[in-house]
Amino acid sequence: MENPGKEMLASAQNLIKETATKLGYSKSEIDRLIVPDMAYEFSVPFEKDDGSLAVLTGYRIQHNNFRGPYKGGIRFHQDTSREEVQALSTLMSIKCAVADIPMGGGKGGIRVNPKELSESELRRMSKSFARKLAYLIGENVDIPAPDVNTNGKIMQWMLEEYEAIRKIKSPATFTGKSIIHGGSLGRTEATGFGGVIALQELIMRLSDQKQKELSIAIYGFGNVGYYFAEAAAEKGHKIVAVSDSKGAIFTEDLSKGLDIPMVLKCKKEKGTVSGCCCIDGECDLSKGKKITNDQILELPVDILVPAALENVINEKNMRNIKAKIIVEMANGPITEAARKYLTSKQVIIVPDVLANAGGVIVSYLEWVQCKQGYWWSKEDVLEKLDTIMIKAFADVWNQQKIHESDLKTAAFEVAISRILSVIK
Repeated sequence: MENPGKEMLASAQNLIKETATKLGYSKSEIDRLIVPDMAYEFSVPFEKDDGSLAVLTGYRIQHNNFRGPYKGGIRFHQDTSREEVQALSTLMSIKCAVADIPMGGGKGGIRVNPKELSESELRRMSKSFARKLAYLIGENVDIPAPDVNTNGKIMQWMLEEYEAIRKIKSPATFTGKSIIHGGSLGRTEATGFGGVIALQELIMRLSDQKQKELSIAIYGFGNVGYYFAEAAAEKGHKIVAVSDSKGAIFTEDLSKGLDIPMVLKCKKEKGTVSGCCCIDGECDLSKGKKITNDQILELPVDILVPAALENVINEKNMRNIKAKIIVEMANGPITEAARKYLTSKQVIIVPDVLANAGGVIVSYLEWVQCKQGYWWSKEDVLEKLDTIMIKAFADVWNQQKIHESDLKTAAFEVAISRILSVIK
């Protein structure tokens, strides 16, 4: 697919139109949720190590600030497009409203493969991007954060440039920073942990057994996938398969599941999880088998967790999905056609705007801490995350029961009602 962002944007906009129309909102009100407030596309010039000048394309889209300042990540990726950034900023507006935090949606990015840059080039590019943003953002206007291929160090470089240009100290303008630069404890784990909170709330409502042990396959063993796996294993679930960009590992011993910390250690040594069948503290490939990333999506497990790329569950493989619960930890991992098909087959999908909201919730908590100049303990942060996620899940679940819809439709109903009620 040449530009997957186009499909993601069309899917988000169509769902907003369908849902808002059903709720009785007018075309002009719906258009306020479709058309972003501001969309910036600009050059990002920076000096290469050899002295030559590189000029890249950057984006920042501020979708909606009815409920509070724009909030959203900055990604560095060679496939970043205007449509993708707009789609993600739109979904961030929905996500913040689902979580009921006082923020709106934004997103940014540069079309670049950061793996082709040295650290000094990455730093100069990041600061160039921050210079273009300097008068578009601010702690009460628009608060960027890390996203794909960006991290706390890059946020710090951008914050330094922003503060130098604006001649102020404003740590609340960027979140996802390192702890020593005003970041929040618990931010690293937040997205994965939040997804498991949502899963546990779902299981409790389906079976009245919050600790019921289920088998889980996780597509994507990055930061989000790892912390989801760690938290799910602590709840007694069996992680039987994980994957990364180079392949996947699956153990057929459903009674034990993978030893997640050992898999991470093995991945760091080998560079991939595909040879890391680690169980009971030792890694032995004879206890499992290597499979492909396509195969991990079609395993006979209770729960499937797509935690990497968009559109990985689509019209080509949707009929082969065997899991009865899907937790969307990536943004847009299921196409609209596949979502409708799977929902018709009674597959329960915990949507991305709810499942992976833990990240933006703790980013919001970091913003609050920076604004007040007082930082909480990790336990305090995760307790607040737990409270907000449990309420968000309950709000969406109750909405679903009222309208007898699926969880994604219910989440959009909750969000759209909250956003548009501000201008009523």
